[in-house]
Amino acid sequence: MNYSFEYIDIILLAMIAGFIFLRLRGILGKKTGHEENMGASFHHDFPSKKEEHKKIDENNFDDKAKADFLKGAKIAYESIVTNFSSGELKKIKTLLDKKVLNEFNEAIKDRRNKGLISNTTFIGINSADIKNYNQTNNMFEVTVDFVSEIISSVQDKDKKLISGDPEKVKKVYDTWKFSREIKSLSPNWLLVDTQA
Repeated sequence: MNYSFEYIDIILLAMIAGFIFLRLRGILGKKTGHEENMGASFHHDFPSKKEEHKKIDENNFDDKAKADFLKGAKIAYESIVTNFSSGELKKIKTLLDKKVLNEFNEAIKDRRNKGLISNTTFIGINSADIKNYNQTNNMFEVTVDFVSEIISSVQDKDKKLISGDPEKVKKVYDTWKFSREIKSLSPNWLLVDTQA
């Protein structure tokens, strides 16, 4: 008689494990091989001779160019935020102007010297809108207002909470400026300024 209860327990546990697996798969999805690559969306490589990119200026920054730009800017934004939080700038060096890269390096160095640990979970971008764009000499600049949801906190080396809340999602408003040379056939954009 006791054996029948053990079989029921095993079957019940298998059903629970199957349910959890299906729920996780539904939430997280599965790898299909068609995942979007940051480098492919926010161009970071030089075009081949066959693939010519048109020069950008105020006259040809049309709706399609704006939509393409914003698609890449969102991917770059998430990548920059998460990598800065983790203190790993190697992956995003090609996205940053030298001045911004130096500022980020200094902030990370200061955080490490103080023994602080930054924890960030990027939830998503609510909106990304082009605030303005303009041409200055040979540079084309686009300023974007981002509204995102992030869970962030800073702890000291003893895990004591210094700022933020590791349980609370907060809305973050950022204004970032990207720049690109007008005459360049390279589609690369660089982050040149950040304002919170």
